[in-house]
Amino acid sequence: MYYNPEQIVSIASKNAEKKNKYTFSQISVLGFLGGAFIALGGLLALVVGGSMPGVASENPGLVKLVFGALFPLGLILVVIVGAELFTGNTSYFASSVLAKKSQMNHLIRNWGLVYLWNFVGALFVAYFIAYIPEILKGDQVEFLDKIAITKVNQTWISAFMKGVACNWLVSLALWAAISAQDVTGKILGMWFPVMAFVAMGMEHSIANQFFIPLAIFHGSPVTWMQFFIDNLIPVTLGNIVGGGVLVGGLYWFVYDIKEDLN
Repeated sequence: MYYNPEQIVSIASKNAEKKNKYTFSQISVLGFLGGAFIALGGLLALVVGGSMPGVASENPGLVKLVFGALFPLGLILVVIVGAELFTGNTSYFASSVLAKKSQMNHLIRNWGLVYLWNFVGALFVAYFIAYIPEILKGDQVEFLDKIAITKVNQTWISAFMKGVACNWLVSLALWAAISAQDVTGKILGMWFPVMAFVAMGMEHSIANQFFIPLAIFHGSPVTWMQFFIDNLIPVTLGNIVGGGVLVGGLYWFVYDIKEDLN
């Protein structure tokens, strides 16, 4: 059994309505966990992907596949055990506001607080879980360094469009998870789109709140200004368009939530 697309849109809108009722403390904790979970998925991908320098030189596509295959841990934890994630909320709240089930101030409150606490959670894992215990060593640090340098040395429009594509897939992954009514189905629904965006090199603002600061902690020649101006701002804006317009907006336009889910 699974929910059809029209039902998914209705459930997504209800998710936004539920999130509207969270207290500041609830949003703070759940937002912190959301950023931390995404960071843990990123750390797992770095540990394994960065341990394959020989494979990377001979078959870089395989390393991208492995990196992408492991990263979905974060989103799986967000959905299965519960957390707040900015990128997913862009689609939920866009459809809910357009359907007049939520107000614009609800959207701004949720997006702003969740984004901030996602950042705190990502930084917490980067510094206290990855950097202080020296989880990454040698080739793994070099692997991370290359990722960070690449992310801040692309054009603004490139970072923006990769952000659009990324959250198009991430939001679709979350909506696919909504369609499933069992844990296995939810995991499979999320895994393929997330694996795809990572393997293709798209840009996820919350993941970058982990990758780039961790690289800076490890001495990468990347500055905080580069991180914010050349990556985080355009990627975040792209994520909003990808989730809010291409998923939340378009599916609202198609189905125009008129009836509650039975």
